[in-house]
Amino acid sequence: MPRVGAGMCQTPCAGVAPAWQSEGGAVNVADLVRRAAQASPDRTALVAEERRLTWAEFDRAVDRCAAALSGGGLVAGYRVALALSNSIEFALCYFGALRAGLVVVLVDPAGTAAEMADVLAETGTRVVLADAASVDAVRSAVRQIAGRPRGVGGPGSADHDAEFVPRVVPVGVPAAAGERSYDDLMATPARTPAVPPADPEALALLARTPGSGVRRRVAMLTHRALVAAIDQWSAAEPTPVRGEDVVLATVPLCHVVGCTAVLGAVARAGATLVVVRHDQPERALEVAATEKVTVVPVVPPILAAWSRSAELADGLVSVRVLQSLGSPLPAGVRQEVETATGLVVHDGYVLTEAAGLVTTTLPGAAPGDAAQRPKGLGVPLPGVEIRVVDDAGVDVEPGEPGQILLRSRSMFSGYWPDGSEDPGADGWHLTGDVGYLDEEGRLTLAGRRSEVVVVSGFNVYPREVEEVIAELDSVADVAVVGVPDPATGEAVVAYVVPRRGRTVTPGEVSAHCAARLARFRRPSVVRVVDELPRSATGNVLRARLAAELSG
Repeated sequence: MPRVGAGMCQTPCAGVAPAWQSEGGAVNVADLVRRAAQASPDRTALVAEERRLTWAEFDRAVDRCAAALSGGGLVAGYRVALALSNSIEFALCYFGALRAGLVVVLVDPAGTAAEMADVLAETGTRVVLADAASVDAVRSAVRQIAGRPRGVGGPGSADHDAEFVPRVVPVGVPAAAGERSYDDLMATPARTPAVPPADPEALALLARTPGSGVRRRVAMLTHRALVAAIDQWSAAEPTPVRGEDVVLATVPLCHVVGCTAVLGAVARAGATLVVVRHDQPERALEVAATEKVTVVPVVPPILAAWSRSAELADGLVSVRVLQSLGSPLPAGVRQEVETATGLVVHDGYVLTEAAGLVTTTLPGAAPGDAAQRPKGLGVPLPGVEIRVVDDAGVDVEPGEPGQILLRSRSMFSGYWPDGSEDPGADGWHLTGDVGYLDEEGRLTLAGRRSEVVVVSGFNVYPREVEEVIAELDSVADVAVVGVPDPATGEAVVAYVVPRRGRTVTPGEVSAHCAARLARFRRPSVVRVVDELPRSATGNVLRARLAAELSG
């Protein structure tokens, strides 16, 4: 089967400028902010509670932040970690660090001190900004790594000294002894920031890959990759973010898709971003109604919370695009949201190594008609190529599962610190995911290759079992894992969450699977639970479920 995607040609695709020359001349990602300020200086750029900044005001604030960071002894290539919740400060520090030529390290503010210590040490971070949600864990993390050998400098890094301890800059909370607060930093007399020469291949972002059970890796993303990801998403049809749009930022900005599909896309369009914390779903609905938001990128946990809200329809009444990002959306949640709002919940395939979103169901969907939503995760964005291959690297036939390969200008430059497993000369990256393409080139995800359950020598993909179980009206959410079995090598176990106000029994699930699945694909055990453990972006923590069974 031929590869699919608008990026089949070697020359730039229609509607997508080369990644090193984004529309408007962006080379550094922060150029997008400057361009928006020049084109629409008085348009509102960011809203958070009672605070509002125009694009001109935001651009000047980004300049101040860049000057403050570079004036504090940081030079191009040094790493600055953002352990910040969704906020105006996150946006300022993100673009400010990039404008100064620094490398942003994304840190989940809800993470543990041990997790933070790991990523700060591994990346050789010099400064970490932390807010009320994260500052205690960040301070603990810094204490853990004080005095111990640190990570090594990676390609393009400005230092190779691994013996220093990162400085903590508290944001919105009092500074402790020896710390300098964000407010104090930003109060530094304004001056023109020292902007390094433009280089699209300069390292811009370090982002940990999702996952559990194995050591998570850190993807290296250049300005070229980030700008390309923004361009590709912006080139989708219908246009996901327009200048007149008001975009609700519920997606965690501490994840790469938040930086590109949300922050970057809004800056590229010169639109308005309404910032809310991703852990306040009810508040987000109130703000959506008040601010008359029109575009909502959202992760499955937020949609799950909204599906239980009586305010859902009123909150999203002005929305024209509702795009789910992150993990596959549970069928029960989708149905409840679409029924309540009349909107189509669009899906997409997100990959950290590709700087965010690479497919969407937006093209070909009839507005407001959920029945016409393209199946699976949609088609590749302009500029993205997808192949599905067998273990020998040969393209498989439509509908046949295999390993997913991607090629795009948004691809990463390998894993930190040495650039290992970069896409190589031909540009193709083996994602580690398993899926299949249909005749129209639409992608369906079956799961991670490492999550495949091998039963009596047969491969069972969790997603295909989950989709069958999700057909039951009484099921709101489901996850499938494999566990060791002395007779078959591994066995399939299903965790099922009943829909609100309904009950479901293991016998019902087993009977339905017996009618729809081959024997080796059927769950040997069905467990009914109140909820599934998920990450902030909605990924099921399968390793936790498997550990529970084995423990």
